[in-house]
Amino acid sequence: MINDEIREPQVRVIDQNGEQLGILPTRQALQMAEERELDLVKIAPQAKPPVCKMMDYGKYRFEMAKKDKEARKRQKVISIKEVRLSATIGEHDVEVKVKNAVKFLKDGDKVKVTIRFRGRQISHSQIGLEVMKDFFERVKDVANMERQPKVEGRSMVMILSPKET
Repeated sequence: MINDEIREPQVRVIDQNGEQLGILPTRQALQMAEERELDLVKIAPQAKPPVCKMMDYGKYRFEMAKKDKEARKRQKVISIKEVRLSATIGEHDVEVKVKNAVKFLKDGDKVKVTIRFRGRQISHSQIGLEVMKDFFERVKDVANMERQPKVEGRSMVMILSPKET
């Protein structure tokens, strides 16, 4: 709440330099703020009496928007990339998939490694587990295993995250 929106009869006032001016009637505090060409902003409404500060509210909002924009610019959005394998995958195909997974991990993305079992392959899921373990051994220098290989329906899923440097 700012300026005329403040309804309390008395408020504790802090000036723009952070010095306490004491408890004043709201009208007098508003008058002092107007003389200094500042706004009276309620910063602690739950206090008895509420605490108000004299500040340039427009400038304050601008600074906060600027900080939010900087924070959004610095934040990294982590997405999950998927690498699909099969229980009967060839050696060269594994190397290609490992190369792609390493690229994704170095970019800071998580990698979901999936093996889809077809037909009767599901009864030999230990073969898929061996493929998963081999895959992780090849990428372990750049990846942490976030989730162990686990069978979900006709698929086996493992999630890898980039290693912290």
